[in-house]
Amino acid sequence: MNKQTISDTGNVFPDGVIIVDKPADMSSAAVVRRIKRLAGIKKVGHAGTLDPFATGVLVCPINRGTRLSQFFLQGRKKYAATLRLGTTTDTQDHTGTVISEKPAGNLSEKTINRVFSQFLGDIEQVPPAYSALKHNGVPLYRHARNGHFIQKPARTVHISDIDIRGIRLPDIDFEVHCTGGTYIRTLCADIGEILGCGGHLRKLDRIESSGFRREEVVSLERLEQAEQLEEFVIPMADALRAMPACTADQRLAEKIRHGRGLTADDFPDCEKSMPRASYVKITAPDNRLLTVIHVAENKIDYKYCCVFHYH
Repeated sequence: MNKQTISDTGNVFPDGVIIVDKPADMSSAAVVRRIKRLAGIKKVGHAGTLDPFATGVLVCPINRGTRLSQFFLQGRKKYAATLRLGTTTDTQDHTGTVISEKPAGNLSEKTINRVFSQFLGDIEQVPPAYSALKHNGVPLYRHARNGHFIQKPARTVHISDIDIRGIRLPDIDFEVHCTGGTYIRTLCADIGEILGCGGHLRKLDRIESSGFRREEVVSLERLEQAEQLEEFVIPMADALRAMPACTADQRLAEKIRHGRGLTADDFPDCEKSMPRASYVKITAPDNRLLTVIHVAENKIDYKYCCVFHYH
């Protein structure tokens, strides 16, 4: 049995993640508060903020699953979005104040496709002033609301696919597959700028996050009505879907339990299949997650990222 946390109601609650369908007009933090209340536990988080107006897949780690948040934050995301051309706002989305307006009705489909294709691959993106990134411990959006607009340095993000699904000017529907940390509203603003008319994000739905798809989410309404929330918790080992795995024998499990150094000899059955410079999850035969390790490029050094103990 996994080590479990006793809830405020006296029930045990497992470690893992719940994949929530975040509704519109609710912050990611508010979703977390709702789950805490429903489950009667204190350790709940989310891996990747969705703006209040956005909807879709929100990965919510539970109890010791919160220690895996770093891996979900690094995971790839996929969004369905609508770009509205011709209007620029201070927040880069439809909730902001309009800064400028220009006509966008004479853009050709060829021109639009050409500009969209320029954003494939590695791109430099300046995080928006209205974002949850922090400056001196305070989110940028709070600074911005007080009239202090702080610009963070540009950072590299990767867009592996961007597919236009429909053009009904001034609106363009598209899907984008990207690395974690990509701002879709900044992408919309940058596309609008190159097209010469400006633009902002009108609608956003996260349809995939860290391997979890839209079809797998559970609504808050369903969680509210459930007799046992435990049935919606995905165990920690299963939640790390894209991560290479290795099953530990008793000797290796004991070594991990005591935090002893690891070598290639500890993984005779899976060392060759371990990718270099990557994370690997090590599980017990019953699928309990024992640890996540980082395998160095030289495949000689193995570093513990987190270790889980069971009783």
